[in-house]
Amino acid sequence: MDFRLTEDQEALRRGMRELLAARFDEAALRRAADDGAGLDGALWRELGEAGVFSLRMAEDLGGVGLGLPEAVLVFEEAGAALLPGPLAASHLVAGLVPGAADGTVIVTAVDLVERGMVEHLDSADAVLVLGDTVRMLAPGALPAEPVRSLDPLSPLHRVPPLHGMPPLDRVPEPPGAGGEPPGAVGELLEADPAVLRHRAALLTAAQQLGSAARTLRMAVGYASGREQFGQPIGAFQAVKHLCAEMLVRSETARSVVYAAAVTEDHGEIHAAKLLADEAAVQNARDCLQVHGGMGFTWEAEVHLHLKRAWLRAGQWLTAVTAEEELASAL
Repeated sequence: MDFRLTEDQEALRRGMRELLAARFDEAALRRAADDGAGLDGALWRELGEAGVFSLRMAEDLGGVGLGLPEAVLVFEEAGAALLPGPLAASHLVAGLVPGAADGTVIVTAVDLVERGMVEHLDSADAVLVLGDTVRMLAPGALPAEPVRSLDPLSPLHRVPPLHGMPPLDRVPEPPGAGGEPPGAVGELLEADPAVLRHRAALLTAAQQLGSAARTLRMAVGYASGREQFGQPIGAFQAVKHLCAEMLVRSETARSVVYAAAVTEDHGEIHAAKLLADEAAVQNARDCLQVHGGMGFTWEAEVHLHLKRAWLRAGQWLTAVTAEEELASAL
């Protein structure tokens, strides 16, 4: 299997990187963290115009006509930039929910089988609800309570267990609650919830991979410039080993994530999420150690990567679920 990128794929990745560098650079990231966690609607629409959400839609339907491997490359860049927002949910329903493809409608999601957490509920126009079926709800129609999020850029709400409640598919819509996403409120979508879960897990793994690669570059850059005892700290064996281990984690995760994007095999997606979560969390921890006390300050963004990595590890296929699925498949 050849995982070398084509010229078109390289151009796609470079285009996404340049878009984010122009619209969501390090200064914008810090402003967003300082100002709260509201989503930038203008940036969301720009992402839609750039084809981030319609990437896999057929060209005759207004999409770009590419596949899951290309989507993984785009989400990897989003993860490296710590781009906030329910990117996977909006991407998955492009073509199913009017406005999701061009970014004029923000769609978040909740998986009732996993932890029942939903991000950016207050900024969303619609909520993708994955249970035994797939349904769209208005944000105000979803029973949810705000909880404190460890990531300042990802506000969270918890959806309580549905024990004692009627099945969500029969929950009536409160009149006017939360506004109505155009043409989608209360609709059952003709989609397989298992397929959507696996694709969301893979796209989240791609974001974790991007974060792992970014913290590796940050650690190497800092170790090359910071001096102690008259030489860069990267010359010390302990720091070298940390950076080498970060590289091994990133490249191992990259090969599995890229393979899963090509095959869409459920077992490979489970392995990809596990390895990408580990790479993102451990690389952020090692990057913080390389930075020392600097890593805890706003002068270094590594602590934001660590918090986002913890959050993503708990979304769309947790380690416990992935390990149980892999073990049962042996």
